[in-house]
Amino acid sequence: MEVLIAQQVIEDRVRELGGVISDDFRGREPVVVGILNGAVFFFADLVRNITIPVRMDFIRARSYGSAMESCGKVDITKDIEIPVEGSPVILVEDIVDSGLTVAAVVEHVMELGASNCSVCALIDKKERRQCDVQIDYLGFAVGSGFIVGYGLDYNEKYRYLRDICVLKPGE
Repeated sequence: MEVLIAQQVIEDRVRELGGVISDDFRGREPVVVGILNGAVFFFADLVRNITIPVRMDFIRARSYGSAMESCGKVDITKDIEIPVEGSPVILVEDIVDSGLTVAAVVEHVMELGASNCSVCALIDKKERRQCDVQIDYLGFAVGSGFIVGYGLDYNEKYRYLRDICVLKPGE
C-alpha cells in the first residue's frame, strides 16, 4: 500500500472545510447528515471543526440502476430521523465516484422538505462520474487507483487507516 494523502494533510483540510462551512452557514443551523458507513470518520472530524450550532444525523443508502434512468434509484436502509423541513442540509460523503448515491440522496433530502442541500465530500473521483453532482465542499480530487483508509474500505477492510492509501492488486 502506498500513502496517497497523509493523516496530517487530511486533518488540515478537514479543519479548513469546517471553517468555510461555519462561515457559509453562520446565522443558520444546518442539519449535517453523514452517509454511512464510509463517511463516519470524516463526519466526526468535520463536525468537530464546525464552530456554529448544527444538528446531526445519518443516512445509509445505496444506488442501483443505470445512469440513463435519471441517476438510478436509491435504496435507503436507514433514513434521516430528525426533521429537515425548512432547514439547510449538508450531506457528508466519503467519496463521490459515479455520483449515483449522492444524487439520489440529495433528491431524497429535497423531497423531505430541506430548504437546500449542499454536498461535502472528502474525495472526488470525477473520472468515474456517471451522474452530474455538484460538490460544494471538497477535500481532495484524486485520479485512478483504488483507495482505502479514513473510512474508505475494500470489502469492509482498511477503514481504520489514518492515511488514505492506494491499494495495490493482491493486497
